Amino acid sequence: MKRSTERILTTHTGSLPRPPALRELLLKLDAGERPDPDRLGAQVREAVDDAVARQVRAGVDVVNDGEMGKVSYATYVTERLSGFGGEGSFPVLREVQEFPGWAQAAGLDRTAELLHTCACVDEVRYVNRAPLESDIANLKEAANRHSPHDVFMTAASPGVISVFLQNRHYPSHEAYIGALADAMKEEYDAIHRAGFVLQLDCPDLAMGRHIQMPDASIEEWRRTIELHVEAINQATRDIPPEQLRMHLCWGNYEGPHNHDVPLAEIIGIVLRARPCAISFEAANPRHEHEWRVFEDIALPEEKILLPGVIDSTTNYIEHPELVAQRLINFARAVGRERVIGSSDCGFGTFAGFATVDFDVTYAKLAAMAEGARLASGELWEGRPAHRKVAAA
Repeated sequence: MKRSTERILTTHTGSLPRPPALRELLLKLDAGERPDPDRLGAQVREAVDDAVARQVRAGVDVVNDGEMGKVSYATYVTERLSGFGGEGSFPVLREVQEFPGWAQAAGLDRTAELLHTCACVDEVRYVNRAPLESDIANLKEAANRHSPHDVFMTAASPGVISVFLQNRHYPSHEAYIGALADAMKEEYDAIHRAGFVLQLDCPDLAMGRHIQMPDASIEEWRRTIELHVEAINQATRDIPPEQLRMHLCWGNYEGPHNHDVPLAEIIGIVLRARPCAISFEAANPRHEHEWRVFEDIALPEEKILLPGVIDSTTNYIEHPELVAQRLINFARAVGRERVIGSSDCGFGTFAGFATVDFDVTYAKLAAMAEGARLASGELWEGRPAHRKVAAA
């Protein structure tokens, strides 16, 4: 995985908005219909090529396929793994009960209608490689055509799968997580062999606290995510850490977030995971202050940070000088070569639920790239990233 050796590089968390026609096909697939496979395949290939081209034009250095072929970043695995069926349920957000007016206005009082989930009802195994092979081929083709600086591909972590797809088969959570890790290893290894940096999506390490275990003590929660990190390490044992990155977040929704577990409470466990790069939310009002965590800890020498410097839930286009300011804060805390600018989370984590406009998304990515250019000027050449006040 490349570092910011000559300038601050940029990337994003993974998902990008799907074109409307593709989104409709994916939602039909999620609802149990079977769209024409040739039509779906052609639309996914076209969308991947367009997404890579748009990322490159926006100035993003480390790009991916935008997750165009996935209904969501976590539940897509039901197409690839055995053992899932029936009707699942998604935990009610704690904020929904506390702020019902907000929940109704945001549409988050009816998550069961928005998110179609099933449950683990039998042994989990990796049984269908076709969607994975298609994803790899589409991204390779687009990368060869548009020549980005570097390429990554996302995959769901065992822990986040367990958040969305409840266990009704294995005797314990530990057994379920272990089975998921064993099954998903096949996907992780295939992505690595394809030559891509593998990103493991791990919102469970932070979001899971207020969604799955809102009443647990911090000690109980830390024991849970220690188990999830151990599963990551076991499943990626054959991939060099420098070819791995991971993403954690507190849930990609615009809401109160007043029950989010502080980064300081979990960062020590997160740093035990094998991936060398850590992507996390650092732009939204609930977590922007947490860059100071990295002034208080000694970041292991092999680790680099991918802080979110643009928000993924608002249509505000961040000013490049604000982006630069955020990047410079992290660079001064851990060193400029160990920082890559990113987004807080994905812009299309679920195909049918996105709050940021398609075109605004790429404008935000372009603002991030411009902010990285300004930050690089200050960090490498001593040119202030902020505009001077005009003389009176």
